[in-house]
Amino acid sequence: MLRLTWVQPEDLLGHELRQARLDGREPKAVEARWRAAGGPDAPERAGASPHRVSRYLRLLAEDLLDELADLPSRFADDEPTDLARIRAQCPDWPAGRSATAVDPRALEAAWLGRAIGCLLGKPVEKLPLDGIRALARAAGNWPLTTWFTARGVPDDLLAAHPWNRRSAPTSLAENIDGMPQDDDLDYPLLNLLLLQRHGRAFTTDDVARLWLEELPPGRTFTAERVAHRNLLAGIEPPHTARHRNPFREWIGALIRADMHGWSNPGDPAAAAEQAHRDAVLTHTANGVYAAMFTAAAIATAATGTHDVHACLRTGRTVVPARSRLAKAIDHAVRLATATDDFDDVVDELHALYGPTHHWVHALPNTALTVAALTHADGDFTGSVCRAVSGGWDTDSNGATAGSVAGLLAGSPGALPDRWRAPLKNRLATTVADFDGAGFDTLAHLTHLEATRP
Repeated sequence: MLRLTWVQPEDLLGHELRQARLDGREPKAVEARWRAAGGPDAPERAGASPHRVSRYLRLLAEDLLDELADLPSRFADDEPTDLARIRAQCPDWPAGRSATAVDPRALEAAWLGRAIGCLLGKPVEKLPLDGIRALARAAGNWPLTTWFTARGVPDDLLAAHPWNRRSAPTSLAENIDGMPQDDDLDYPLLNLLLLQRHGRAFTTDDVARLWLEELPPGRTFTAERVAHRNLLAGIEPPHTARHRNPFREWIGALIRADMHGWSNPGDPAAAAEQAHRDAVLTHTANGVYAAMFTAAAIATAATGTHDVHACLRTGRTVVPARSRLAKAIDHAVRLATATDDFDDVVDELHALYGPTHHWVHALPNTALTVAALTHADGDFTGSVCRAVSGGWDTDSNGATAGSVAGLLAGSPGALPDRWRAPLKNRLATTVADFDGAGFDTLAHLTHLEATRP
């Protein structure tokens, strides 16, 4: 029997209980009722080994999900989702200004950087930190400086820490042949399509309609799949982000943010507001801030600056000052600035977030990406390798770090050939007519949107 993942209430409930504890709701009474009825834990990894339960437990899970959603959060005042309230809690919100010109070569480097970072992280996605380190060391590639490979890696180590099953055939050094399909590249393509159809004044409803027309549900995960299901059930944005959606503060909106920064060079406020309209379809609070932060940082990087620290500082100005994401970003910057060995940075971040947060949550992944960019001083290879070597959502973190560092590099030629050559200027995707497109073509199309009146 086919069991769809990321949508069944009995699977969602365990994740919602965890999210409730993180965002200051008190779920003990609800959890006790679920346990007393024999309800299972959430799968350790979202989407893995879904439970098969009785109809009674499924109905109970639906009721308990709704009860949890109604519990008050002690963070509610400090972590709004409404844009006006977000702006009110950002004392240094950047002044709106006319967008500056962006070099098409920098946009090509950003597209390439996003693809390279994603591809570097794909074979080790979902692996624990010690597995990533062991595999790289066995290949003589630690600290990480190039693609992962199975050459020279003992069979017993591969048995203990197998490569990501879906990604290994297309993402190890010995078998890369262009950029394979991945949601971390599909979403920038979808948002390029969004801008082509609706311009930068698009609405959240426009995003929803585009998804229903162009995004196969089977290509969505976590918050995006729940929101897609909610749309099909007749639930309208922004309620799509809250209704039975325990993944609403995970990383999904962040990985959709690049195009909003690329299309607003020099205007981080506009980039953040654009990212907000996209993000609220699927996310709330810190999940939305992570997207806004990323878009604002990228909009700053698109001006031709080479100062990654200025980009990150600008991104920080669109994050509510008392939010948990603001604290995570500030801590990551301090830690990366004060610590020589990046492994020590990663170990501290894992000690802080590992016991409490899911590996796809926005807080640890944003913190790790910020730490990687800060510690590498924006250097391309240093940034993507640090982001991936830190674990958690390796392909997404590598992609975001690569996008920022690619922009800072300024042109494709500034990226080392060992990274660019295997991609063969070719990207695979399920989005519209973009399958097989070259990164130079995508940069040209992005530049058209960035310069559209």
